[in-house]
Amino acid sequence: MDLMLILQFLAAPFVASLILTGIHAYLGVHVVERGVIFVDLSLAQIAALGATIALLLPFSGGDPHHPSVYWISLGFTFVGAAIFSTIRSRRARIPQEAIIGIVYAVASAAAILAMSKSTSQAEHLKDMLVGNILAVSWVDVGKTAALYGLIGLFHYVFRRKFLAISMSHEQAEADGVAVRFWDFLFYASFGFVVTSSVSIAGVLLVFCYLIVPSVAAMLYADRIGPRLAIGWSMGTLVSALGVYLSLVLDLPTGATIVCTFGLVLILMAVARPFVQRGAATQGA
Repeated sequence: MDLMLILQFLAAPFVASLILTGIHAYLGVHVVERGVIFVDLSLAQIAALGATIALLLPFSGGDPHHPSVYWISLGFTFVGAAIFSTIRSRRARIPQEAIIGIVYAVASAAAILAMSKSTSQAEHLKDMLVGNILAVSWVDVGKTAALYGLIGLFHYVFRRKFLAISMSHEQAEADGVAVRFWDFLFYASFGFVVTSSVSIAGVLLVFCYLIVPSVAAMLYADRIGPRLAIGWSMGTLVSALGVYLSLVLDLPTGATIVCTFGLVLILMAVARPFVQRGAATQGA
């Protein structure tokens, strides 16, 4: 295939992956600091459940691009956001992560039950898990960029509140911050992102974009700024490599990017002692 044709074909998926990297690497910092690692996976599964149910309703006509599919999926995600914002407490007897895991398991099982009534259940399951980012159009890219830009602006304006709660939940409560209210706003904005991302990239890839860059950044940096820089850089490089490999090797794009994220994370973990040793030698 001609190189220019390949580049033109990969342009929209690559830009979409950059947009996903930008918002998810930032949100991943909050998720990791809050210790709710699987909240993205759980919310993504809730969004997928909503989309699955919407596809079974008569007015959607089984069309995954019907507007009702997005809005029903978003409604389900808001319910999840409301649940997660009310279960975080110093005095809670049940850990928040346990409830998040239960919600994920139940949403997954419910989605499988719903898909059992579909004539194309195998295809729905595949799209729900790994998506098909190669099929993204420039219209989808534009809509996603506009939405995530608004979400990013919202988080920038209220960054002090969100960071205070993520970094020290107990201190924020002691300072009189309405933690549950701000938690709901955090998870609701998170829901907008997850609902759109799952429709493009699937549950597993969305989870990787959220967690892996943040975990990789934690290996090399303690402060938020450097973590974001490392996370964004890693996400960009892995996205480009994963999309290219999927096309050249004729592999599913979402699964290829997920595996590439895992491989690069392992390499960064292996390289960390050598980087630290080199930094110590230069500082001596």
